[in-house]
Amino acid sequence: MRTEDLLAAIATGLWRWDSVSGAVSYDAEAARLVGLPAEPVTLPEAAARACFHPADWLEIKAIVDLAVAEGTLAEARLRIVDEKGTVLRTVRTRSRPIARGGSEDGYYLLGTLQEVPDPLPGTSAAGPPVTGDWRRNREAFLLDAGRALAEAMSTAEVLRVAAGLSMPGFSPEGLAVFGVQGERISVIGHHGPRPGADHPFHDIALGTDYPAAEVVRTGRAVYLPTPEEYRGRFPAAWSLGRPRKRRSWAFLPLIVAGRTIGAWMAGFAHPVSFSPDERSVLTTIARMLAQALSRTALQETERELADGLQRSMLPASKPDIPGLTVAARYVPTGGGLQVGGDWYDVIGLPSGRTALVIGDVQGHDVHAAGIMGQLRIAVRAYASEGHHPDAVLSRASRFLAGLSALDGPDGPDGPDGPDGPDGRYGPRFATCLYMEVDPVAGTLDIARAGHPDPAVRLADGTMMIRPTAGGLPLGIDPDTDYPTTRVVLEPGETLLMCTDGLIETGGHDLETGWDRIRKVFERPATLTDDPGALPSHGLGSDDLEALADSLVQAVHGPPSHHTTGPLADRREDDIALLLIRREAEVCLVGPGSAPVRRTAVTVAQAEPERIAGTRQQLRDMLHDWADPDQVESAVLMLSEMVTNVLVHTDGDALLVAEVSGRHGSRRLRLDVADSSDELPHRRRPGELASSGRGLLLLEMLADNWGVDPRGDGKCIWYELYEASPNARPDPAADGSGPRA
Repeated sequence: MRTEDLLAAIATGLWRWDSVSGAVSYDAEAARLVGLPAEPVTLPEAAARACFHPADWLEIKAIVDLAVAEGTLAEARLRIVDEKGTVLRTVRTRSRPIARGGSEDGYYLLGTLQEVPDPLPGTSAAGPPVTGDWRRNREAFLLDAGRALAEAMSTAEVLRVAAGLSMPGFSPEGLAVFGVQGERISVIGHHGPRPGADHPFHDIALGTDYPAAEVVRTGRAVYLPTPEEYRGRFPAAWSLGRPRKRRSWAFLPLIVAGRTIGAWMAGFAHPVSFSPDERSVLTTIARMLAQALSRTALQETERELADGLQRSMLPASKPDIPGLTVAARYVPTGGGLQVGGDWYDVIGLPSGRTALVIGDVQGHDVHAAGIMGQLRIAVRAYASEGHHPDAVLSRASRFLAGLSALDGPDGPDGPDGPDGPDGRYGPRFATCLYMEVDPVAGTLDIARAGHPDPAVRLADGTMMIRPTAGGLPLGIDPDTDYPTTRVVLEPGETLLMCTDGLIETGGHDLETGWDRIRKVFERPATLTDDPGALPSHGLGSDDLEALADSLVQAVHGPPSHHTTGPLADRREDDIALLLIRREAEVCLVGPGSAPVRRTAVTVAQAEPERIAGTRQQLRDMLHDWADPDQVESAVLMLSEMVTNVLVHTDGDALLVAEVSGRHGSRRLRLDVADSSDELPHRRRPGELASSGRGLLLLEMLADNWGVDPRGDGKCIWYELYEASPNARPDPAADGSGPRA
């Protein structure tokens, strides 16, 4: 005997509900129990829902959600009703949710239905009481419908919710929503067994003799309980549409703030008298539907406007720079109108070079976007005149300070002006990074106004932050100077310019934010987990685009939820980034060799604080060095050499560090050059002396070192050879060091 036959013998049916598609399947016995013909059937959720008491349906939804969360059985009693709302019987259901795959894929609900016998006289019935108070039940339905419409985030979602409404006692067989555009109305959404059945009225003039048109013209509902009344009131529409399979119709206006924005049609396959209670339900649904459609339409218009505004302020096409590949991204994340002050630009210069600009105006609102647009145009104009990077930023700062003066307390848009007393639109500042690129030589002349430093991924995949000289953000002090730093981008290297949204979004500070970016920025250059394996250097433009997407996803996409920072503030900010890669030369590395890591930094006499930045750069270069003690020795010798230049000469210190060779047997060479002709000499400092030990440290810690005279000064250098800690000789073992 089949399981279905055995269950039918004890009046038990099987049913199955797919939470994704909404399809509900009954076997023959289950179909009989819910008031359908006794044969297997599959119904959409709205049709299956109409078989149950509305209050019971809300209860079973809550029970199922709890069972899904806890992985337990869902048990409940349900009242079965007919088309008029009369209770036919009470059934008991026991069901278990089964995941379809992942939690995001929904679940199947498999269960049984069994009729509950009427209680004997003198006994109390278990489960919720069965009453005929349908007004109360309809109120529960309206609460459920209102919640669903309020949660809809787009016009399409609102129409889907409207199509799934199953009204207690008189569920419509077909629905249509009409929108108004000028002097015409058109169907913007419909639902029914025959899609397009009302196609003669899909797009009609407002003066047409059709119920929906009359509703829009008058703002009053039209109820047609019988085909005869439809044919008598609207003969032209009846003869043209011939809606013969429906028995009753309701056309209601969609009104928002006293303005009719459309009409809603509900068609019924059975006669409906449209009693006061039924009209009340239909009117309430029409009001909620109108509010939801108006809200989502406004949101979609704002999003489209904001997106168009922001995109119009960004470069229209991808730049073509010979020898360089460029990728750019802008992602609004701060909410509201999705507009803000972040921007980037690519500018062709009269010299034939190219300027790359990235900046961020204070604030995240329409005013910030407006200032950003003006500042972007000003920077482009100054750059197109042929000014150097420092002059471009100086002029842009004076321009922004002038705008702030207009918006200040005494200006027309100040706290006492038209913008209101709160001062929201007061003075603003902006950070900016301006870079002039020579693609032939690979030089980048960088001027920075309070913006984060750029980062460079070397040819072997190592990321280093390039410290650059800079000044105050634009607009704070019109007379601020912006020194220029020259950086050389070697073949195969990639440079990242970004706004602080990429670094600090998700509760990160500057340090932890760069650590998060480093994990993604260094990843594309690694082929295997073997530290000695050669990285990939022939990356194409598509790979740079993929790298840009990966950086954004790590900060703003789903993976970012696993990389939140230590700060309690989780505010998001807009993200703008530019990636530039200098194309690698053919045969950049030969067989058995490895790419060279190289960095160059100038420490000026007036900037001794930059020594800390050079130490960090050296640590970044040696992040995978075998012996950590050698790294600390290299940093110590660097500090001594640069400090000696700043203390004993009148010039700046030019530092060049280079790591070459295969992993495990590499060589670090560090040169510090200055313009003084005086050669260093060994000193004999006393125990209490605070200086004079520089050359002694080089002799003790370096594997090789020396001083090379040059025509315009000298260069002192040292070399370290990589070896594992266990492989390095013990000074005490060969007598060269102290013995116990």
